[in-house]
Amino acid sequence: MTSYALVRLPDDRVWLRAADPAWDDPLDPSHARDRGGRWNPPGSFPAVYLNGDVATARMQIERMLAGSPVTVDDLDDEAYVLVAATLPDAQTCADATTAAGLRSLGLPDSYPRDSDGAEIDHPVCQPIGRQVHDAGLDGVWCRSACTADAYGRELAWFPSHRRATARPVWSEPLPFGAWRYAEGWEDLGLRDQPGPVPAAPSR
Repeated sequence: MTSYALVRLPDDRVWLRAADPAWDDPLDPSHARDRGGRWNPPGSFPAVYLNGDVATARMQIERMLAGSPVTVDDLDDEAYVLVAATLPDAQTCADATTAAGLRSLGLPDSYPRDSDGAEIDHPVCQPIGRQVHDAGLDGVWCRSACTADAYGRELAWFPSHRRATARPVWSEPLPFGAWRYAEGWEDLGLRDQPGPVPAAPSR
């Protein structure tokens, strides 16, 4: 079996997701299961894609606007919402943030870019995510493809069973106008959140 570099997610840690306000449930893992995502092929297994901080969540929106004349400053205050959520305890994920972790997944140290500076796209990552899922791990903690400097952090979370759910922190998501210029957790009314910590490697 492939040996992966692993991280343990802190219990009760808060995760973020930028969402369209028209979505019925932004934390529903069936949408990514059906449509696929960076780390899971379409029609494969449930997944929820989350951001590790508010700056990365905002960069998701900036990425969607890339190539258009519209910027985040032009968007209506209700254009997007921010969902905060916690996950079940004792989650262990493959590490795709460190050089050692990336190598254990068969990815270059330069991820999310290749040696030529081109973005490494979904068809490369999806079979890796499937292998991680099939190994019984809870997801992939990774560098965000939204940031060429690899600073942003994201989590592709794979619920282990139907009762494993992401639980909302707020009764209602924050409208975009309330977090458009947020710089840190305190701007969301939350305490600073710890990062994942290294765990014993899988065998």
